[in-house]
Parts: sequence; C-alpha cells; structure tokens
Amino acid sequence: MTMSSTPFPEFDLSGRVAIVTGAARGLGRAIALDFARYGADLVACDILPEVRTLEAQAGALGRRALARELDVCDIPAVRAMVDGAVKAFGRIDILVNCAGINIPQSALEVTEDAWDKILGLNLKALFFCCQAAGRVMVAQASGRIINISSTMGSVGMARRAAYSSSKAGVNLLTKVLAIEWAPHGVNVNAIAPTFVETPLTRPMFEERGFRDSVVSQIPKGHIANLKDVTGAALYLAADASAMVTGHVLLVDGGWTAH
Repeated sequence: MTMSSTPFPEFDLSGRVAIVTGAARGLGRAIALDFARYGADLVACDILPEVRTLEAQAGALGRRALARELDVCDIPAVRAMVDGAVKAFGRIDILVNCAGINIPQSALEVTEDAWDKILGLNLKALFFCCQAAGRVMVAQASGRIINISSTMGSVGMARRAAYSSSKAGVNLLTKVLAIEWAPHGVNVNAIAPTFVETPLTRPMFEERGFRDSVVSQIPKGHIANLKDVTGAALYLAADASAMVTGHVLLVDGGWTAH
C-alpha cells in the first residue's frame, strides 16, 4: 500500500516505524491498524496473546510487523523490546503509549495494591517506555511520542482517584519530555479522550445509569468512537503536526469546555 496519491501527503507514514503498546484490543489495536493503513511498519506490544494476530493484519496491508507479548511494567523487557525493534527495522519513528488500566473505587475504598497497579502501568511504565524509545529518537534526531491520557486527567470524577492522578501525571510528564527533547527533533504529545467504548470500558457502561451520566457531561451528546481518537493519533504522528509538542489534545466532545 502506498499513500503517494493521497491529497494530504503530510499524513503519509510510509517508511516509518511505530511502536504501539496496549495493541491487542480496543484503542491500541485501532491506532496500530490505522498507522499501517497510512504506511507505517509496526511493533505491536501487549500482555495479551491476541496481539500476535496483528502481524497478519498488518501484512495484509503491505506492512511489516512484529508482535510482542510484553508486560510494559517489566522495564528490562521494555528496553529489550525497543532494542529488538531497532535491530529489526533500523529506527523508531513513533511510540504510542496506549497500555493502561482503571479500577474504579471510591477514595475511601482504594487499596494500596490497586493504587500501585494503576500508577505503575499508567504512569511509571509509560515513562520508561518513553525513556527507552526516547533514547533512540534523540540519537537519530527525530521522533514522535504520543501518550494516551484521558479527560479524567483534567477534570475530576467520582471513583477515579488513582486513575485521574495517573492521567494528570501523564499530562505533565508529556510537557516535561517535550521541553527536554524538542531540541533533538522529538515531539511529545498526549491525547486525552472522553469515554470510548472498548473491551476495557464496556463493563462500566453496564452499570445502571452510568452511560447516561457520562453523556450528560458531553455537549456533543455521545461517547467517542475509535476513529475519533485514531484520527488524532494519526495527526500527531504525521508531518501535519510538525510544530505541535507538549500539547494535550482533548478529544472529549466539549466536556472540558464547561
């Protein structure tokens, strides 16, 4: 597949190599496949074994792909994955940190274990993925890092003490990395979606009244779909966003406009 005939060549990802974590299902998988459709080769990572099916799907789109069963909380394994990506493809152009978790609990019920799991995956592991890929990008003087945050990193919501803390941390971490790495040609941004119905969030929407409560906060009147977010990821990965760094792009249907 070639994107040379596209009317928007600044969105062409041909010849670029993208690492996507949390790529087995939902948003991470959708981002990985849309990157492949726009020309990128893939390194797809997830703790779930179905991530391996992305190799065939990307291949059907004419892209090279490596799939890795990987716990991104295992920092040495993350570094080995990045080294393997460079060995296989020669470079890393894009990193999307999509792996994440939420354990909804009221603040009085949050356990130390739940707090550590959420902050460990959503913030600590994300940072060390950035660091490992960032070392490669700084050395090659180019790269794009996209951290998947959340509207809940900008506004409060009941039963999200740990989750909101982790995502607010992602937002500020994104800005710090953008400042440090901009002189080296590396853009670092975040996408902060409102609720998107995925395998991770679907159980929440089965709670009585939860969907109506969420939609009541969104002026657009509905939750986001996968394409709403993959479009933002494509923009931040491509040349179209060359002057954008340190930004948290809210894809929230107007939630935070209140």
